Amino acid sequence: MSFETRKITDPKTNEGCTVAVHSSGLKVYISEKADFSVNYAVFGTHYGSVDTEFSLGNDPMITVPEGIAHFLEHKLFEGEDGDAFEKYAVTGASANAYTSFDRTCYLFSCSERFYENLDILLGFVSSPYFTPETVQKEQGIIGQEIRMYEDVPGWRVLFNLLRAMYHNHPVKVEIAGTVESIAEITDKTLYDCYRTFYNPSNMFVCLCGNFDSEKVLSMIDDRIKPLETAEIHRSEFSEPDGLVKAYTEQKMPVAMPLFVVGVKDNKLKLKRSEKQIIASSLLLETVAGRISPLYNRLLNEGLINPQFGTEFFYGHGYAALLFDGESSDPEKVRDAILAELRSVAENGVDPDLFEDARRKLYGKEIRAFNDVEETVDGFIDCAMNGFEPFNSLKILGEITADDITARANELDLTLCALSVIKA
Repeated sequence: MSFETRKITDPKTNEGCTVAVHSSGLKVYISEKADFSVNYAVFGTHYGSVDTEFSLGNDPMITVPEGIAHFLEHKLFEGEDGDAFEKYAVTGASANAYTSFDRTCYLFSCSERFYENLDILLGFVSSPYFTPETVQKEQGIIGQEIRMYEDVPGWRVLFNLLRAMYHNHPVKVEIAGTVESIAEITDKTLYDCYRTFYNPSNMFVCLCGNFDSEKVLSMIDDRIKPLETAEIHRSEFSEPDGLVKAYTEQKMPVAMPLFVVGVKDNKLKLKRSEKQIIASSLLLETVAGRISPLYNRLLNEGLINPQFGTEFFYGHGYAALLFDGESSDPEKVRDAILAELRSVAENGVDPDLFEDARRKLYGKEIRAFNDVEETVDGFIDCAMNGFEPFNSLKILGEITADDITARANELDLTLCALSVIKA
């Protein structure tokens, strides 16, 4: 086979995986679970909605319509030899796909006929088929989807925030694009984007379940076509450091105002280490996680409810700390969050609170090994960011409260925007 493989075992948990790199550059992550009844597989590419400006090799930079990554995801299921969903219906697998800001993933889960389902997945993702007629038909379908999301408050509150934070970066643009932008998509532009971003060197396969790794690698080896490695140059984007505006509001029929607070993180917008990502998650947990004094105070005062959550939101050319939920007074919640972030930066994080947060995140990482989807999601993060499986556990064992304080000091709290949806 055309693979270089290595086995990785975490010494503390005894969890293991196989990491293989195909001669084409395709990365494969495999976790065999002999006692599991469910299998889960993802075939993905490092290609998302923000990739609207790029070049291949020495070619000049080109710009493609917004929403094309999502459009391409839809179209790949429809092949020259039939629809992939119809094939999965025969095998009984549950299949889906998604496009985010920085990736596109095709997936299935099943308890039976795993190898048949894997063959379907490898087959349709590797076999594009577009015609002017099918593209035109899909433009109508996705146009309806775009209009539907215009009426979803939870979707609107996020993208209103992104438009308030980012001047030029395409992260502020709807993942599906606009009705106008997808009208510009042709079968040729789809093939151009496919040849660029669906090169195996830009892709990954991640699997977890009860199967034989050697057989899986043999199937992948048979299916992956040898291609010249793609040297993709992505736009660096001309994005000012400041905000577009600090507050944005939209009227929609909601029972309680929705909000998202975002702190634009210019320090980590381009390069970030796994330790910085973990430190960001721990900072969020200590500041406003369920174990934090702030969360419980806001909850007791009725300013938030259990829907409140946090996220370190990052990708190529963007990064932000997000806090979202429902509140009768979103501005008061924002001010409380900023005050807590400022306190951590100036006074340091409480050692006991840090330790509780560290143990909570460590436990979450351990529990993920008992779930096929969470295990695969961890592998996808490794593939996307060049991380080593299980290294996060090592970092969580070594990270300190001082690291979290330092992370808080990297933030510019004047770069805070608030998005609100209210009736």
